[in-house]
Amino acid sequence: MTGLAIAVARDADTIDTALAADFAAIVGAEHILSEFEARRAYSHDRLPFANFRERHGKLAGVVPRLVVRPGTADEVEGIVRLARAKGIQLIPFGNGSGVLGGAIPLDHEVMVDLRRLDQILSINPQDAMVTVQAGMNGAVFEAALNAAGFTTGHLPQSIEISTVGGWAACRGGGQASSRYGKIEDMVLGLKAVLPDGTPIEVRPVARRAVGPSIRDLIVGSEGAYGIITELTLRLWQLPEVERGVVLAFPSLDAAWEAARRIMQAELRPTVARIYDATESAERTADIAAFTRKPILAMMVFSGSEPLVTTEQEMALAIAAELGAEVTADGPYQHWKQNRYVAYSQKWQAAGYYNDTIEVTGNWSAIPGMYAAMAAAARAIFPDIHFGAHWSHIYPEGACQYMTIRLPPMEEEQALPLHARLWETIQTLTLDHGGSIAHHHGVGVFRNPWLARELGAGLALLQTIKDAIDPGNLMNPGKLGLRPAAGAVDVRNG
Repeated sequence: MTGLAIAVARDADTIDTALAADFAAIVGAEHILSEFEARRAYSHDRLPFANFRERHGKLAGVVPRLVVRPGTADEVEGIVRLARAKGIQLIPFGNGSGVLGGAIPLDHEVMVDLRRLDQILSINPQDAMVTVQAGMNGAVFEAALNAAGFTTGHLPQSIEISTVGGWAACRGGGQASSRYGKIEDMVLGLKAVLPDGTPIEVRPVARRAVGPSIRDLIVGSEGAYGIITELTLRLWQLPEVERGVVLAFPSLDAAWEAARRIMQAELRPTVARIYDATESAERTADIAAFTRKPILAMMVFSGSEPLVTTEQEMALAIAAELGAEVTADGPYQHWKQNRYVAYSQKWQAAGYYNDTIEVTGNWSAIPGMYAAMAAAARAIFPDIHFGAHWSHIYPEGACQYMTIRLPPMEEEQALPLHARLWETIQTLTLDHGGSIAHHHGVGVFRNPWLARELGAGLALLQTIKDAIDPGNLMNPGKLGLRPAAGAVDVRNG
């Protein structure tokens, strides 16, 4: 038996054969996973902290009691009704690509694996909409749309390892969000199953004013308010033209100012990425322009002519006013070829403590926020790798995406440093008026900062949770909401 199996062996004895039979009556016995190793595969998502723990033979959470794999929305309803009747906690599971622990079981919940719900149900070119089941793989979905001449414009780095329902559940953002928006801007309608088993539908109708948005209560709720089974998303024509440009800026301030002016001039580059000096140097060592102007930026312009050329010329004119120089496009070509590669796994496999933290801030706050975070991270551990880029820009501000990496060391030394880094960066975000998350969601790892982030809003979310899920059965303990009575503490074991 491996060290990890020994550490969690007690979970191997929690199989409830009667419960498995009850769920099997809904989905079929072949769609129930009850063996220990099969269940252990669902014991965590891609939360880096969980990966750190696992390589030392420990789990951040626990092993789920069962895994159930429905194939229809009706089966999801049946699962939820049965769970409510028996007081069983459920966690919806897409592909486990989240990095904040949103799918980690904390109290031996039953996992509801939605990947059998994997079909495009309809494409409506006239209304520019596509309806898709929640468990469809993101890359497969996008490829099917491309073949029909369309795109959703939602292209997260995790597209190959995530599901469409997961995008909505975590309120995700793709690499083209500056042009197309984040997932909450793309969802026109949805179907979900509430915690009592009641199906709910938000019909995909053009803009309406009928009270608070039910759609926005479900999008971003990470399964706490129900299970998404179907989504209707906005469609876009595949761009006829796409051009990438690499720019060398004399300073971060100049690059930020260019991005601000471009977005506030109502230009919408499909992709806009600015790298700090650390991340720029890694990508530009063989380009002479960056010895004079060390900050790398990349912009992609796409659509139809003459709009693409006009938008590109206007944006580059703004950049030139701030000292930018167009360079060879090697960094863009490398990014384009590797845009869906997750580098964290490589570093973690080599024993490093590699993590990423994405936050948002307004343009007026970003310079001070970035400087404070960089200085604080290096004060905590002088030899840390700390780099940042701004890859989602908007008229009001941008997402600041940071990579923190500690070298191989003893877990007893590394984990307290890792905790201090998270505490410091999230606190400084709030100190500078920013938001602690842009597209990775909350999961469980951001729980400590939700009260300060949302204020009285967190109590409102808890009130809604208590009203629709009085047994606290749907993904309890996530989104800063109340955990189950027997839940483990991910951070403290």
